[in-house]
Amino acid sequence: MPKLTIDGKEIEVPKGTKIIEAAKSLGIDIPFYCYHPGLSISGNCRMCLVEVEKTPKLQIACHTEVQEGMVVRTETPKVRETRKHILEFLLVNHPVDCPVCDQAGECWLQDFYMNYGAYESRLDENKVKKHKAVSIGPTVMLDSERCILCSRCVRFLDEVTKTSELGIFNRGDRAEIGLFPGKELNNPYSGNIVDLCPVGALTDKDFRFKARVWYLRGKPSICHGCARGCSIEVQRCEGRPHHGGGDRVMRIKPRFHPDINQWWICDEGRYGYKFHDHGRLLKPAVRRDGTREEISWEAMIREFAGKLRQAGRKVAVFLSPRLSNEELYLAGQLFGKHLNIFHLLLVSPEPPKTEDGLLLRADRNPNTLGAAWLGLKTDDAAVKSCFAACKAGDIQGAVIFGQDLLTLYNHEPVASALDKLEWTFFAGSNRNPTSEFASHLLPSATYFEKEGTVTNFQGKVQRFAKVFEPLGEARPEADMLTALARALDFGLRHENVPDLFLRMVAEVPAFQGLDYEKLGGQATDIRVMAEPVIPSETQASPLIFHEHK
Repeated sequence: MPKLTIDGKEIEVPKGTKIIEAAKSLGIDIPFYCYHPGLSISGNCRMCLVEVEKTPKLQIACHTEVQEGMVVRTETPKVRETRKHILEFLLVNHPVDCPVCDQAGECWLQDFYMNYGAYESRLDENKVKKHKAVSIGPTVMLDSERCILCSRCVRFLDEVTKTSELGIFNRGDRAEIGLFPGKELNNPYSGNIVDLCPVGALTDKDFRFKARVWYLRGKPSICHGCARGCSIEVQRCEGRPHHGGGDRVMRIKPRFHPDINQWWICDEGRYGYKFHDHGRLLKPAVRRDGTREEISWEAMIREFAGKLRQAGRKVAVFLSPRLSNEELYLAGQLFGKHLNIFHLLLVSPEPPKTEDGLLLRADRNPNTLGAAWLGLKTDDAAVKSCFAACKAGDIQGAVIFGQDLLTLYNHEPVASALDKLEWTFFAGSNRNPTSEFASHLLPSATYFEKEGTVTNFQGKVQRFAKVFEPLGEARPEADMLTALARALDFGLRHENVPDLFLRMVAEVPAFQGLDYEKLGGQATDIRVMAEPVIPSETQASPLIFHEHK
């Protein structure tokens, strides 16, 4: 491996490494606009020019490979003066409207100007006028006057999505980004070009003028939109509840993970956050004499426990692969191992959809594999058999976790089956036809309002953190189940989710060796099980020990 020196610091890197990446390894940030490690190198912005010893001209760090004995200087007077001229060139026709630009506060042109520019404008002529505030698709707006022609968006659409909606048209200072005739920016990853744009040329319709970015605070999480589990950052506006129409989630941004989503996320995951703030179930309620009556959590748990005691095994429990590993484990312990309920079913709230070969998976559930590791698998035949048992009067009541059974299955047969039951407990975060049908409502927290782990389709166990406090009186399902277990005097006690994770690791072979703390923080800490133990059809589940009758 070649050894070189950058700004007096020596480093050894693999052959083929570019200077810009070698410098990053030393904590030295070289400014750039057009470079991106996930795209081809265009080398057109020239902002990353550096001085290389024994080379007469400045070299672009994004394209120049390191060589043995190379000596690089990134902050010499010549380099800084050149960057200043490049910035002046970029600002010749760029509108200086930072106070009204939606990119203000995270604009690289602003940042680098403060470091290398800070001069009075020498421009005496009118600036070239270009297209402003043009809608180029359902999610993105284009302001051509603010574009610096870094070509990141064009390369992303050519090389990653391979849809090629955008191109660079015209010449000289009239050149601008635009749509190809007859095309619209409407691919499943269009929001990524807003992340890629270093200035205010491409802005997100969903976020435009919703909040100033310096009020935002981000917290890492895992997208629950499909079985991939992309690393994301949830950005919220602390201390200013009036921003964004009162929504707590301002926007979702991707976090880099080399093995799962790299730098990107799909638009489904990016814009599918509205349910965290809208259509929520906020208080426990029970239907009495045809009307909903709000009750306390204590009263709800007492009533829940009493119904389960009275019904014995004549109960159907519908679990969801949207629940975390810890919640599924606890539900299996309570309903399977202790109550020995026969109809303990895993029901997918989302039927398989198309996948695109990039990120989106056909399985839109975040924890299907985690459920399988716990001995729980979806089985439509078993679900339909359960509905038949309900109609026949063999089941007294049902417990449903989040799934809208009436929409997922044929509405009339399911409604007629559930109508035969004496009671139905629905634990979920949002209203749906099944929640309206249920006799008892237990408002649950969304995954932004709790913590836990999920297992993606690759077998990567990932930890997600609590971003917000639950709305209203909503509670995480783990808290509900723990309170229920105590009311039933089954002794399933844990202090918090990490304690519950430890219990699961000790009892379920597939999770053995995992450490909850090491699953958090940086995405690179995520552990992967090489050969997870998944119970076969003939093996006993690690959680469910009932006799099939």
